[in-house]
Amino acid sequence: MVDRASPDLFDDDTLPSTTQQVLRLALPPGLEHFDELRGQTPSQTPPSAAVPTAPAASPAAAAPGASAGPAALSLAAGVKANPAAQNIPPASTTPSTGNPTTARATAAAPASSSASSAPRPTLAPHWTAFFEHLGAEGFADLNPRAASLARQIRDNGVSYNVYADASGPQRPWSLDLFPFIVTPEQWQHIEAGVLQRTRLLEQVMADVYGPQRLLKNGLLPPALVQGHSGYLRAMHGVAPVGGVHLHIAAFDLARGPDGHWWIVSQRTQAPSGLGYLLENRLAISRQFPQAFEGMRVQHLAATYRALIEGFKRMSAAHVSPGQDAHIALLTPGPYNETYFEHAYLARYLGLTLVEGHDLTVRDQKLYLKTLRGLEPVHVLLKRLDDEFLDPLELRPDSTLGVPGLLQAIRAGNVIVANAPGSAFLESGALLGFLPALSRELLGETLSLPALPTWWCGEEASVRDVQESLAECVIKPTYPAPSGASETVLCRQLKREELDQWMGRLLREGEKHTVQSYLPLSQTPTWHVNRIAPRPALMRVFAMCDGLETSGARAGQPRWRVLPGGLTRLATRLSDGSAGMASMQRGGSSADTWVLTSGEVDRTTLIGAPPAAMPASRHEPHDKRKRLVTSRAGENLYWLGRYTERAENALRLARLALDSLSAGMGLQAGFGEQETRSTTLLDWLSDLAQRNSLVPPGAPSATQARRVFARTLIANLGGTQHAASVGQSLRALKTAAFGVRERLSQEHWKVITEAETEFTQRSARLSSQGGALGMAAHNDYAVTEALRLLDATSIHLAAITGGQTDRMTRDDGWRLLSIGRHIERLSFLAPALSSSFASGAVQEEDGGFESLLALFDSTITFRAQHQLSHDTTALLDLLLRDTENPRSLRWVVQNLQKHLARLSGLSVDQDALAALLPADPAWALGPRTPAASEEATSEPAENATALQSLLADCEQAAWRISDEISQRYFTHAGQASQSLEL
Repeated sequence: MVDRASPDLFDDDTLPSTTQQVLRLALPPGLEHFDELRGQTPSQTPPSAAVPTAPAASPAAAAPGASAGPAALSLAAGVKANPAAQNIPPASTTPSTGNPTTARATAAAPASSSASSAPRPTLAPHWTAFFEHLGAEGFADLNPRAASLARQIRDNGVSYNVYADASGPQRPWSLDLFPFIVTPEQWQHIEAGVLQRTRLLEQVMADVYGPQRLLKNGLLPPALVQGHSGYLRAMHGVAPVGGVHLHIAAFDLARGPDGHWWIVSQRTQAPSGLGYLLENRLAISRQFPQAFEGMRVQHLAATYRALIEGFKRMSAAHVSPGQDAHIALLTPGPYNETYFEHAYLARYLGLTLVEGHDLTVRDQKLYLKTLRGLEPVHVLLKRLDDEFLDPLELRPDSTLGVPGLLQAIRAGNVIVANAPGSAFLESGALLGFLPALSRELLGETLSLPALPTWWCGEEASVRDVQESLAECVIKPTYPAPSGASETVLCRQLKREELDQWMGRLLREGEKHTVQSYLPLSQTPTWHVNRIAPRPALMRVFAMCDGLETSGARAGQPRWRVLPGGLTRLATRLSDGSAGMASMQRGGSSADTWVLTSGEVDRTTLIGAPPAAMPASRHEPHDKRKRLVTSRAGENLYWLGRYTERAENALRLARLALDSLSAGMGLQAGFGEQETRSTTLLDWLSDLAQRNSLVPPGAPSATQARRVFARTLIANLGGTQHAASVGQSLRALKTAAFGVRERLSQEHWKVITEAETEFTQRSARLSSQGGALGMAAHNDYAVTEALRLLDATSIHLAAITGGQTDRMTRDDGWRLLSIGRHIERLSFLAPALSSSFASGAVQEEDGGFESLLALFDSTITFRAQHQLSHDTTALLDLLLRDTENPRSLRWVVQNLQKHLARLSGLSVDQDALAALLPADPAWALGPRTPAASEEATSEPAENATALQSLLADCEQAAWRISDEISQRYFTHAGQASQSLEL
């Protein structure tokens, strides 16, 4: 049950207006920050009479919840070489009126009038409209909505790798309940400025990798281009397919105390956020549907669709007539901090999600390794940094890229978005040179200014910042080799530390850039029954949708700005102040609502078909096969194998513990008794060792039953043995994580719950051994272990149900099923063989029933044969029955069926099926072969035939596994890769 806020905060009888209710709930904003809620920068006397506070003499005296701390910038902010060169048009044409430091000082000046003469507190009109659309429950429903939002994010598995979180690498994505709202007038200015800067960056890229006039004429320092690790000499002189270098560009914007917008940084390599902002939009629009519709929030889908259509048009020359371009999204893999976004974006846009080892270059063309063989890739939307793209020409230690990819780009056979080599544009030091570059390349003045910055590679810049360094921010000019790029907030430094930094700037100034400090505007958020202000940084995206077709810019790239963005909120520190507005440092996010006064675009991509093989544009979608990459196929194959292996190991462990507990009289409370035959226990001990449930050399159950039981229990969750229950569950989860985008949310949830619960309970079980007496511990441990195995069995049944009933019957699912059948055949065939060879099946005090239990066929057998111990009937059910899914014949027949339907290379598909035992091999005699001549009158060759058949089944399982790996996962039989030097 969600607690609602205290009644006194929502007493509508005493709060007649929405404005008064909001102001009563709202904590005071910071004195230096623009208040998005009220649409102004507060004076030192807080405007809300509902929350009276004493006048603050300094930012440090701000009330709790206000942020006058270091919430100034993201991890990478913009910089400027010469503040005097910054173009700041008049306020009548642009929000920028001057240096934000001056504006901040003005905003923080002491108020000249008393609180009693202050103007009546008001809200910004768009926030008034938002709160008026809350619905019948009003403010009292905000806590339940916040709980619902958190539950939705958790259930959807939205995650992010937070470096600042010491408790673990992943946490649920952090999303605030309230959106960040941008009015039509603000957006018009932002959109024009972002488009202008994107055109400028494109021309800078074209010149740097072309004629290099900017370097020759001294408009760009060579140290910021050729001295930057992101400049790729291998790409010089390469014209990208379609003529576009930057298909996607991102800009971080901040609103200063003067209410105007400033560029803080720009991202061009692989800007993140396009997937997370979609998830934010879906989540928040569902929480506030009335406000979303009533306030005319512009939709996002049309811009995404335009991006994809632009890719298709630009790659049309390399696509066969009548075919669609094949577009893939390259991800570093599941352990990247933004992997959820990569999978989400690929699914939303209908792209193929690939990793580096899914791709290969043949004859200077890029191909995707699929179960059908090699398929051409025409467009690659990359989500990893340039240096990892090609281990042959860039970082040789990279395992994330594709060998030969740059060669394919130079040959003009693939579009890579963005074109490799744009990383130098992300350097903060470059921002200060852009105003002059804009006049040179565009003949225009930049309409959206960047913050005043100084690149300290110039002596004059170092002298300029010497006096004001305490009020600035220091950033690295170049990315650190480790990838960590710390921002130094000089306000937090002691005098001695500040002097040390000044000396560093004098000695090695080119490595550092200084930027003016800007207090970020504060947007309202919902926090513990209050509206709390938090500093916000908005990332805006420009996307290329093709080339201009008319006018003076005909043939040149054309972009549109996504009418939304990823707004990041600063972290809340333990002292109540705000930290960095960065997701990597534990910050939060907010949905970005761009309001429109025109028509709302209703385009949607939800429900679009999944990534399919490039096919005829006229082919019906239901006739297209979903593309299955070799990596996805391999993960699905091992998902099936590890699921079956976990079930087999669990069933064997439970059977062994049941037999041992009965043999030791544990359930009846007696001392150790010999109630189980040594033949049965020897057979179970041999199976446990063969399947790695106990380590080699451990005493068998007949040698020391209690020691064997303790060893088995201790190794249930162990990581040293490949077939332990715990290890199989962990491997199952890892394989599932690699194909997370193909699994239902329920399927993934039960997998994680099974692994987590088993790991925790088995660890507790092992740790409690020393707290009890040895005999008492054995009794307790066996009982608890059996309970744990029973609970895990239920989880595995649910996982099997998800694989059987929740997955499309494509080649990926067939590989999953093949993996399960191979594992089942390789486990049950030797188990059946050893039960007859050892004579355990002939034991009437448990061997017969144990074999039925191991095959999970007890109910079936007893339904047909009641209390019979007829081994002929047993063998018919476990070996030859074609309707029993645990029968070896059933497993072999289904393997043959799935192998026949599996799409493959141009090879004989019957070759794999031929590895399995043929029909005549199953035609054993009518009687069951026994373990000894005394037990039957049947000839000994019948027993030999059975053992030979079972050995063939086991060998066939391993051979098919090797063949599948070579044919479908490694493509070992195809042409080798070549590289032109």
